[in-house]
Amino acid sequence: MEKYQEIERSIIKRYRKEIWSKFIKAINDYELIKENDKLMVCISGGKDSFLLAKCIQELKRHGKINFEVCYVVMDPGYSEKNLELIKNNANILKVPIEIFKSDIFAAVNNMDTKSPCYMCARMRRGHLYNKAKELGFNKIVLGHHFDDVIETTLLSMFYGSEIKTMMPKLYSDNFEGLELIRPLYLVKESSIISWAKANELNFLNCACRFTENLDIVNSKREEIKKLINNLRKVNKDIDYNIFKALDNINLNCVLGTKKNGKYQSFLEDYYK
Repeated sequence: MEKYQEIERSIIKRYRKEIWSKFIKAINDYELIKENDKLMVCISGGKDSFLLAKCIQELKRHGKINFEVCYVVMDPGYSEKNLELIKNNANILKVPIEIFKSDIFAAVNNMDTKSPCYMCARMRRGHLYNKAKELGFNKIVLGHHFDDVIETTLLSMFYGSEIKTMMPKLYSDNFEGLELIRPLYLVKESSIISWAKANELNFLNCACRFTENLDIVNSKREEIKKLINNLRKVNKDIDYNIFKALDNINLNCVLGTKKNGKYQSFLEDYYK
């Protein structure tokens, strides 16, 4: 059995409960993939996106849904070393990637901004939507996982003064007919790390040139990650409880809600 086959087998067998079953559950529960969809799987070079690619391959090979898929790597200005690592991993995993270039790193580098990571992510998203349109695909597939969802929720509460989360799917505001989906929505990062280590795979962590000059250890997301890890020591289900709270909001006990930009106070219904 070749290495890529062992890796595929590990997803279905060894990590069936932690990865494969949760991948399938997200697809079914949130209706992420439908008949005749055209999926553009976006690979950054990290563990999450490469695992996502393998899961999609397995679904394509053995699932009951008929869909079309391509695997795209956007090169925003990676170093040759990092780009070679992505190519090597794609070869090991037998993921047929298509690489296209952009000038995002250079563009952000010339901007006067205190949030290069935010600007970079925003520009990446735009380039990916444009590429999907160009190829005629209707869904962009990203590798965000369960921990990303929890961390984003707490970041919004602690630093954005609102309760909102990373959704399992959403339509693009600027590109009609395009939808973004996140099939690893229920898969925990610890399971992905375990899968990568078990298969002796080495992926990119962060290939962004800007992080070399930023204090990533003290970033807000890293701060939230550490907080959640500490809370798990007290309550092992803390992350699940945060996640479930977003699916169980009691509108009778909140001060106000906002939908489509319109705010409504609890007082509007209080005296009815």
